[in-house]
Amino acid sequence: MNNKPIANDYFYDEPVYDLHDGGYVPLMAPTTPERPLNVPAVLQPDKVDGNDVWYTITAQVGQTAILPGPTTTTWGYNASLLGQTVVLRDGVHYHVHIVNHLPEVTTLHWHGLNIPGPITDGGPHAPIYPGEARDIDFTLNQPAQTDWIHPHPCPNTARQVWNGLAAAVVVTDDVEAALPLPRNYGVDDIPVILQDRTYHENQLDYEADYDEDGTLGETPLVNGTVNGVFNVTTQRLRLRILNGANRREYRLHFSDNHAFTQIGSDGGLLPEPVPMTKLMLTAAERAEVIVDFGDYKPGQRVQLMSDDVVLMTFEVGHYVADDTTLPDHLVAIEDWQPTPGRGVEATVMSGMDDEVRLDGQLFDMQRIDRRQQIGDVVDWDVTNTNEMDTGMIHPFHMHGCHFLILSRNGHAPYPNEHGYKDVVGVNAGETVRIRVKFDVLGVFMYHCHILEHEDTGMMAQIEVFDPEHPQTYHLLSMADVENRTNQD
Repeated sequence: MNNKPIANDYFYDEPVYDLHDGGYVPLMAPTTPERPLNVPAVLQPDKVDGNDVWYTITAQVGQTAILPGPTTTTWGYNASLLGQTVVLRDGVHYHVHIVNHLPEVTTLHWHGLNIPGPITDGGPHAPIYPGEARDIDFTLNQPAQTDWIHPHPCPNTARQVWNGLAAAVVVTDDVEAALPLPRNYGVDDIPVILQDRTYHENQLDYEADYDEDGTLGETPLVNGTVNGVFNVTTQRLRLRILNGANRREYRLHFSDNHAFTQIGSDGGLLPEPVPMTKLMLTAAERAEVIVDFGDYKPGQRVQLMSDDVVLMTFEVGHYVADDTTLPDHLVAIEDWQPTPGRGVEATVMSGMDDEVRLDGQLFDMQRIDRRQQIGDVVDWDVTNTNEMDTGMIHPFHMHGCHFLILSRNGHAPYPNEHGYKDVVGVNAGETVRIRVKFDVLGVFMYHCHILEHEDTGMMAQIEVFDPEHPQTYHLLSMADVENRTNQD
């Protein structure tokens, strides 16, 4: 990779960072003893038959040692907290048996996967009741990327994620496999799931910490570990970073301002690597970065930080010298052109606290707000009408597709926004133009990914249709789900 200028900017508008919010809860530097960083195990298939693979994913209650003293009651997927990493491959047909061992209804949403909706996608129309299971199947058709699974029941997404339901999903393909990238999971390729929680005598109390503008915690966690340490045994390390927080923005940098290179975002690899020293992720965004420890000596340590708080530590061990360089070009991004005759769709995120709205409305599970034909390419203007000096950043997410960011208030996207995305943080007073294409049919959510805003109703639905093969969908209401739950 040629010597490119290093980005030293978080890019977003500083006056609307979350830390300026009146209800902001700052992270507290961990004072507990260091512990080895938890690297989730890879979920093993139940069965493999040619191009068909079967998995079982169980949402369950467990006990996790997070802080010294009593264990914490937590929720997880095939684990007591968070979940095992699901590795998927482009072109493979998957059969997934989803089991609910929680005391309440949940769903399992495949955030970032372009799979049919509303049932397979796992939004609020796909409830799984306590003690029951749901079977889905899909053929994956998308590039290599880092995604995740989390619950999406309406209106309890935020609390269930707060309790621990979240797990990394790694999608692989032949294009990524041919590039000189670290990919030995758990050794030089690791998930970094960033979250924050407050503990009350070592237990979670969501209601006590609840904030309508997004619940924040004082304790930083990485992969469910407080004050975690990862032992570096290779010169190059690939971090698959997920902002898995309910609301918190992460402004990431190393304690010594060491440079790193972003190679991927939500929808997969970037067209070109982007060297940087600072990286900001809003809720649900992902970034893949390469860190080269070639200028460190064994025994040296460096911390990953957000603002002025340590999130985790990298302890450099002995490694074999690696002179691999990243190519200047990683992947080709399709030159989507807007479908003729389609105007620009406009959607507006407004308000704060309990006044949040999407296009002036609250979510209705039985209302279709927009329709877009499968295969069409449509430009959307996503506007955040909050005041530019006192408002907040709203992360906008669309299910079932990826999009390209064309501009921010008429200006170029940030340097690391030239790949496919499914979440975009929209500054207060800003309009972001995105180019959207759906390749699968269904009814899909689009919403603010501050989870409390989503639960409050800052969410809407789009039907992706094929005029030659019309579909009908039975869309549940929240009352339908609650009545079934009460009957049980």
